[in-house]
Amino acid sequence: MKKTGILFLFLLPLLVLTGCGHSAQTKQVELLSNPYSRTEFLMGTVVTVKIYDKGRADVLKPVFNRIQALADATTVEDKQAQSEIDQVNAQAGIKPVTVSKDIYRMIKIGKMYSERSDGNFDLTIGPLTKLWHIGYDDARKPEQNEIDRVLPLIGYKRMILNNQKHTIFLKDKGMRLDLGAIAKGFITDEVVRVLHKENVHAALVDLGGNIFVLGKSPFKSKWNVGIQDPFSSRGKIIGKIKESNQSIVTSGIYERYITVKGKKYHHLLNPNDGYPFNNDVAGVSVITNRSTEGDALSTVLFSDGVKGGLAYAKNGELKRFLLHATRKSM
Repeated sequence: MKKTGILFLFLLPLLVLTGCGHSAQTKQVELLSNPYSRTEFLMGTVVTVKIYDKGRADVLKPVFNRIQALADATTVEDKQAQSEIDQVNAQAGIKPVTVSKDIYRMIKIGKMYSERSDGNFDLTIGPLTKLWHIGYDDARKPEQNEIDRVLPLIGYKRMILNNQKHTIFLKDKGMRLDLGAIAKGFITDEVVRVLHKENVHAALVDLGGNIFVLGKSPFKSKWNVGIQDPFSSRGKIIGKIKESNQSIVTSGIYERYITVKGKKYHHLLNPNDGYPFNNDVAGVSVITNRSTEGDALSTVLFSDGVKGGLAYAKNGELKRFLLHATRKSM
């Protein structure tokens, strides 16, 4: 890969730096060094929640209960139709499926961003992601005839939502939902909601790179979020930003890809041609109040390229985002 100049700062992945000063009191240092922390592997990624409020280790249980419940509802399994999304997919072309309030709200938000992006962000991309299966042991580059066969099954306009009954209907048999571009953001927001409900004032949430920094650090200052150099090994920091009560979500080409005959194919797939987006963006990070919107917008901005991403941002929906551009051999 040949890298070029940075057009905008870029965060990928995001590393939260807990050190905030050299003259901190011992108690503050202890809180930073020994938060109540829990890490689990869920939804195919590493999930970590750290709570810095003294004596609030008990909150980790309801937090992870909430994560597990939503993960169970959104995870797609090929063999058994167990989740709500599995059930919607299994009934594609047959009948509408009633889903929970949470899942309906998530899908409704996703459809809104499908409309705003003219389909570059599309929750019905499931047939294509299943075909490539990037991130799994059986990932492969499909044949062109396979791609041509599934492209007609992608189309958010053929996903029918009923606001009164909370039903989802995929009109054509073979259509499949894939909430991978929005689920982590939605679940991150639900974690923050639980933390608020439990009166937690300082916490760090990391769902596979979807980060939320809650409140202020024990030093009563904003959290330092490290900016990873996207062209170096994990842990090399090229800068930092200070944030509080904000979500930082990243989409990029470096973490998940397959290599076929020396060519890399990343996991961010274009629903229009069936291949990974091929533009001048290596990654994008979005800083927002809510992670659901950040998750969706990071994919939308990535798909549009630098010029398109800047044009999209002019609509006023985004206050802060960071792009990194490169001429790549993908």
